[in-house]
This record gives sequence, C-alpha cells and structure tokens, in this order.
Amino acid sequence: MHPRETLTAAKTSGSDTAGMPGTAPQQNHQDRQPAQPTTPPRQQAMDAGRFAGLSRDIMAAMNTVIDGKEEAVELALTVLLARGHLLLEDVPGVGKTLLAKTLARTVDCTVNRIQFTPDLLPSDITGVSIYNQSAQSFEFRPGAIFANLVIGDEINRASAKTQSALLESMEEHQVTVDGTSYRLAEPFMVIATQNPIEMEGTYPLPEAQRDRFMARISMGYPDTTAELAMLETHQSVNPLEAVRAVATTADVAAMLDVVASTHVSSAVKEYTVALGQATRSSDQLRLGASPRALLQLLRAAKASAALAGRGFVLPDDIRNLAEPVLAHRLIVERKAASMGTTAAHVIADALARIPVPAQPGTAQPGKSNGAAP
Repeated sequence: MHPRETLTAAKTSGSDTAGMPGTAPQQNHQDRQPAQPTTPPRQQAMDAGRFAGLSRDIMAAMNTVIDGKEEAVELALTVLLARGHLLLEDVPGVGKTLLAKTLARTVDCTVNRIQFTPDLLPSDITGVSIYNQSAQSFEFRPGAIFANLVIGDEINRASAKTQSALLESMEEHQVTVDGTSYRLAEPFMVIATQNPIEMEGTYPLPEAQRDRFMARISMGYPDTTAELAMLETHQSVNPLEAVRAVATTADVAAMLDVVASTHVSSAVKEYTVALGQATRSSDQLRLGASPRALLQLLRAAKASAALAGRGFVLPDDIRNLAEPVLAHRLIVERKAASMGTTAAHVIADALARIPVPAQPGTAQPGKSNGAAP
C-alpha cells in the first residue's frame, strides 16, 4: 500500500483537507477547542529482533531507489527514529527530493509535499479559518503541515515569513491559528530540501529555523558504479513506483519507544556537554551549539545505538553524528571562514581535543540489548 500523498503548491490555502490526522472539527470561531490528533494504536513493547528486521526492511527498500548512498539512507532513518527533522542540502539533481519521497513511501502514513515558492503564504502551510456564511460560523481549513511526513521541497525558495510558519510545528508539534492551537499527528517529521544559498532565487534559512533540523545531509554526486547503475535502472521505469510500505505508523511508534528506552550513561552525557561547550568557546565560531542541539545529538545517538542492536549509547555514536547534527547550526567567524575554516573543521578539532570516556560494556540493568524494557 502506498502512503497517502498529496501535493501542495503556492496559493492552496483554500483546499479542503478536512479529516486528516490532527485536524480540528468544524466549530464556531468563539468555541473552537484544540483538536485531538490521530495517534497510532499502542502495541506491545517491540523486541530487538522485530526492531532490527523492520530497520533492515526500511533501509533495503530505500536502497533500491537511492543508488550508492547507504550512509544518507541510514542517517535519514536515524532522524525519523529520533523524532527529529531532516534537512537535505545540495545542488539540484542529486536526489534530495527522491530520498525524502522514498523514506515516506516505506511507511504507511499520511504524506504531504509542499513546493516552496516565493509567493507561498504561511497560511498555505498552517491552515486558515474561513467564515462559512451559510452556517454562520468559522471553519478551520488545515494546511499541508497536517500529515505524519511533510516534505518541504526547496524550502529556501520561500520568504523568511513563510519559512517561519514551520517553527512552532517543528518544535511543539502543534499549529496555532487565530489563537487556537491544533495538535499534529504522531509520529511527525519534516524533511526539507534546499539548494546552496549561492543558487539563484534562494533565501538563507535563519538560525532559529536551522536549529530545529536535527541533522543535515549533503547528498553529493554518486560514484561511477552507482551512477552507471542509476542510468541502467532509471531509464525504462521509475524505481520509486515499486516501493511499498514495509512499516505502519504503529510500527514506527513502537520503534520510537525502543529508541527512547536506550540507556545513556552519565559519562556520555558529560562528553556531549563538553563538545557543546567547546564549540561555544571556540574563537573560530560566532555561534556555537545550542542546548537544543545537544538534546538532539543525544536523541540521534540513541537511535543510532538502537539501529546497531545496542541498548546503550557509546561515545562513538556521539562522535559519528557530531558533524551532521551540529555543523549546520554553527556560524564561522568571517576571518576564519576567509582562511578556509569550516564548521566541520571546528567540530573535528573539538573531538580530537576532548578526552573520550571509557565505553560501557553492558546496558543499563533491566534493559535488553536494543529493545524496550
């Protein structure tokens, strides 16, 4: 079964999307109450074998479409299981949107795609209250943000005003329109693509917007073998059409519980804080890692540990994810940037200087390896 996918372009705030998860019933403007979102039915705690099997199935399905980008596929799944949002940044034509759509198709959930354009309005994303003259009441028409997976294509082609419409939903999983808050469906994830800011017609994302994305992936060009395979398989048929959902929203909810139960030792937490403080004290950076960045780094590390079949986080999980989680949030000083210093260089230098804590040998008592207790 394919996920239910819709396309939202500029000037679509009047489209009727009532009935989608998380939307509010039609009520009087004065009496509207926050909507109760649709949540997947609760299942029994997922065991390690089931978690590993679903993870393999999702990544295998994605790798049939995305040639030669196994690391990007695994990181995309890591962000989903860590309850984060993903930013895909690179030049046009390297498969950013294809990666987002492929991940969406592997899970049987609601999917909306928003094509960001300069004339896109905030209400096209969040929704709008419209007065129904025949009923003499206001009706809330939910926007494209009301879905489990929201694909924001070329997010930096919209104005900062429209980009800011995503801030509340990405952080609080709700939308506020005319003083009324509406909860979004769970699980909820935004996968946004953007072109480098040097490209024509782009607006740089503000710091607050970048900080809400858990990780950033730069796709890069495929190697020769992968590009030849792409030319062979993508000519007569679109591999995306063959992708079928291998997990339900209930499955994903159970996997999220497994990740949440992954143990983090005090030593690993202290190591994470030391890394964040190193970026804030660096004279090569104008802006270091925020507390939100460290929280998201730790959540991503828990997801990475669960995908590796462990019920506990290792310092290596933090080290491996430090660049994709932190680099897009850091701002390099102009003088350092002019000399070729990048955020990745600063992170690598900090990791080289901070002592690595001893790796734990066992998981937290009472928790099995990679599974919820």
